[in-house]
Parts: sequence; C-alpha cells; structure tokens
Amino acid sequence: MATVTLTTHSFAETVQGNDIVLVDWWASWCGPCRMFAPVFDKASAANPDIVFGKVDTEAEPELAAGARITSIPTIMAFRAGVLVFAQPGALPAGALNDLISQVRALDMDDVRKRLEGVA
Repeated sequence: MATVTLTTHSFAETVQGNDIVLVDWWASWCGPCRMFAPVFDKASAANPDIVFGKVDTEAEPELAAGARITSIPTIMAFRAGVLVFAQPGALPAGALNDLISQVRALDMDDVRKRLEGVA
C-alpha cells in the first residue's frame, strides 16, 4: 500500500479504523524528513497490511499541535487505535522494520490493562 496523506478530517478515522497505523509527521523544508521519506515508502510497500500515513505539519498545523509535535520528523505507531510509540527523529530502515515487528507482536489486551492501571 502506498502512503496516505492524513488530514484533520481523516486522521482519527484512519487511526481508529485500522489495526496498525504508522504516522510520519514531516514538512517539505525538513532535510531529515526528506531523507526518511524513501525509508518510510519502502516499508509501506513491504507491509501492505499496515496503513502508512503522512501528516504535513505545514498544511495541518492544528493537527500537529493537537498531537504535540515539537520536532520533525516524528514517527508514531498506533495499534487498535492506541498510541503505542512516538519518537522524534528519522529511523534507519532496520530500526523502522524492528518497530513494525514490535508493534505487530503487542498483546493489546495487556496494553489496555496497563493503560487502565490494572496490570
């Protein structure tokens, strides 16, 4: 699956409506963002069951502010609508692949219990 552009109108629906969503927060003027884009695109092509979304922080400032984006690129991973990873900085291909493996392996029942303070 190709990467999809996420906007204020599509962000919540995309995150809530898919099992795994990776989000790249970026801007066209950002050198590290431009260097990371091919890594993100390649991972997207290799993982068609995952939604790879991109948010242009210049075009979507309210969305970026709501997500507390203070540095770009920032990578976020959502699993079953839950934010399970957020980190500023471009990831090398190996680290992005490792992140994908870890997100796939999460026990979401355990994650929800931890979020509720049960575990």
